[in-house]
Formats: sequence, C-alpha cells, structure tokens
Amino acid sequence: MTALETTVQYLYLGAAACFVLGLHLMNTPATARRGNLISAGAMAVAAAGTVVLLLARGTTSGAAWLVIGLAAGLGSAVGVVAARNVQITAMPQLVSLFNAVGGGAAALLAAGHLTGEPPGTLDARVTVPGALDIAIGTVAFAGSLIAAGKLQGWVPGRPVGLPGVRLVSVLSGLVAVAAAGWLVAAPGLPGMLLLIVAALGFAVAMGLPIGGADAPVVISLLNAATGIAVALAGFVLDVPVLIIGGGLVGASGSILTKLMADAMNRSIPAILLGGFGVDAGQAAEAATGALVRTVTVDDVAVQLAYADRVVIVPGYGLAAAQAQHELAALANQLVRHGVQVGYAIHPVAGRMPGHMDVLLAEANVPYQQLLDLESANQALPRADVALVVGANDVTNPAARRPGNPVSGMPILDVDRAQQIVVIKRSLSPGYAGIDNELYHNPRTGMLFADAKQALTDLLTAVRAYAPAA
Repeated sequence: MTALETTVQYLYLGAAACFVLGLHLMNTPATARRGNLISAGAMAVAAAGTVVLLLARGTTSGAAWLVIGLAAGLGSAVGVVAARNVQITAMPQLVSLFNAVGGGAAALLAAGHLTGEPPGTLDARVTVPGALDIAIGTVAFAGSLIAAGKLQGWVPGRPVGLPGVRLVSVLSGLVAVAAAGWLVAAPGLPGMLLLIVAALGFAVAMGLPIGGADAPVVISLLNAATGIAVALAGFVLDVPVLIIGGGLVGASGSILTKLMADAMNRSIPAILLGGFGVDAGQAAEAATGALVRTVTVDDVAVQLAYADRVVIVPGYGLAAAQAQHELAALANQLVRHGVQVGYAIHPVAGRMPGHMDVLLAEANVPYQQLLDLESANQALPRADVALVVGANDVTNPAARRPGNPVSGMPILDVDRAQQIVVIKRSLSPGYAGIDNELYHNPRTGMLFADAKQALTDLLTAVRAYAPAA
C-alpha cells in the first residue's frame, strides 16, 4: 500500500468517526444541526479522498470520468434544489425519495460488481453479501417509492388490499430466496435479474396494504434497510467506510423503528401486514352522532389569557397550514404574560420521525418546552387549557377501548386537561378513518378555521387580553 493509499484509508477512518459523532449530536434538536454538518462534511472528505485515489491509480478512463462528473453534478443539483424548495409538509416524501435513491444505488453497486467480474473468480465472501445487498436494496428502493407515493397522494393512503396480494408477497419472497441462492452459486445476469424482479414484486405486494397511519414507522424501517444494503455493498467492494456508514444507518434506523412501533403499541410484523389496528375493511367507523361545541377566537383568547398552564398539541394540520411561526408567536406572548407553556409531542405525530420537532425548531421554539409522551401525559391533567392544532388520531380517547382501529395505541391524554380547544378545518377523520371522540367531549371547544389564520387571530386577541408582563 502506497503512502497515498494509507492516507486515504486514514481519511476514511476519520470520516467514520465523524459519522458516529454526527449521529450522536443528532440525538437532540439543540445539536442536530451541528451533527448534520459534521456528517455531511465527513462524507465530502471521504468522496474527495476516493477521487484522489482514483486519479493516482490512473485506472479510470476519460469516458468514465465524464459519466462520474455528469452524474455527480446532476445529483448535486437535484438534491440542492429539492432540499431548498421542499415544503415542511412534503419533507417525508423527499426523505422517502432520497432513501429510494440510496437503496437503489447500493443494489446497483453489488449488481455491477457481481456481473462485471469473470466467471469463477468470485467466492462466497463476495457473492453472499452481494445477493443480500441486491435483494434488500431493491426492496428499500421500491418500498420507499410506494411510501412516498402514499404520502404525496399518488398512491391511495389507505391499505390497498388487492386480490391475492398476500399470496403474491409470499411467492415473490420465496422466489427471491431461490434467486439469491442461484446468484451465490453461479453469479451472472439471469440470477441477478430474477432476484431483482422478485424483490420488486415483494416490495410492491408488501407496501400497498400498509396504511398511511403506519407511514412514519415504514419510512424508518426502509431507511434501516437502505443502511444495511450500503453496509453489504461495503463488504462486496471491500470499502470499510461504506460498512461503517451503512451499519450506523441500519442500526439507528432499526432502533428508531422499534421505538416508534412501541409508541403505537404495534408490532413491526403487524405493521408490515397492513392496516391500522384492524382489517382495512373495518377501518371506517361511523361518527358517534354526538354534538360538538364550537367556540370563537375571543372565547379561546380569554381562556388562554387567564390560564396558568397551557399545553399545545401540534399535529400534521399545523404543518399543512405552515403555521408553526404563528404558533410560536402565540406561545411566546403567553409566556411573556406569565403563562407556563409546553408542547406535547407524540412520537408519531406528523408523517415522519421527528416531524414535529423539526417543524417547531424551524420556528425557534425552545427545546426545553418540548414534552415527550410520558412528560406530556403528566402535564396534561394539570393544564388549564390543552390547545390542539391539527392533531387527530394521537389524541383520540377511543384508543383506550378495544375493538377499533386505534385500540391500544398510546395517546396524549388531552381529554384530561381542564379545558380543551381544537383548531381544525372540519370534523374529518385522521389516517385511522374513525371519528375522534375528543371532539364530542363537553369540555372541548372546536374552533373551525385554517390553523394559520386562527393562530394569527388568536395572537391579536390574546395581546388585548394578556399584554406582556
């Protein structure tokens, strides 16, 4: 190994250490931005080291460099434009699309290596992780596209139960296993193509029956799958930095998936079987028919102004209205008036892991005001007002009763606050497709309005009733 190769290997090791540090810093919103920058910088250094190494070896043709340059430029341009222009409500779809690109790229790395070497030159040390990489990467690619389609509305968000879809998933899974064995025993194009087709069929058959309510968990699971595929590509190509980076993504994604499934009181196999707590055919449940109590902006402003403790429950409706800045301004006005304010964050609120944390961080909400599920449920019974902005299933008391789509799912105990105010456009159900019993609670006041406009009007009214101290 030359001095240059040794230097590049040390760069890879340093990049891997930075990946670990960056992942650690992403543990809390206060340091997440720094962790992201460190990880991105480490990846840039690793990529630059690889380019230098290829130049020094002189084994890459001019045409190959042209393809590399065009691909890197196009990918960078698309990534920058997409990241800068994406709305916070569409962030989960973008994450799914990027995850699909990662899984597909990992699969292509293994596919190119297994089919590009002369027959008989590859042993099990390469073919086994290669076959697994192609299978897992292809599933992550197709599954992420389906998840993005469900979130964007291009694919029905409800569980899609096509005739024979379960049989197709089982058969395609068995074919994928057989094709992987064929590819390991005799690396070549026929076995690889059969494996790709079977993995695509398995991903589609498994992805369509999954309901939109399970999307946050599925995105996390597919992210873990992409990380595992990247790590396997590292074994195929003998690149340690890919093994370490992919392993970190796979491990962290797996842990997050388990935590989110526990937060919904759902097993991962149950999520992969589709639906949301019950069979898709039972997902719709008739409204209770009970009356709801409507309130005005002035009614809510008076309640907030004379409260000692207010707990805010943000949901996807807040993100859809892009009203996080108005909510933060209202909360800050209450704090200056002497009101104790906290934000109750359900682990699966929104459409992706950490969606509400990102949304509120964008509005500079102090991290100390964010309450996890356990802390929020301790604070809610002592709250004078619980202000729900766009959250639905995660506040439904029906989860405490068996026999409905949300049964057993841990919820925010909003109904135990002294008074409840819900800002919502209508009584339309959430992902689970059932009526929210919270809306018919005698202590609940429904403020039917767009969240952004309602919060703007509330801020104006609260300033009149609750001037800053």
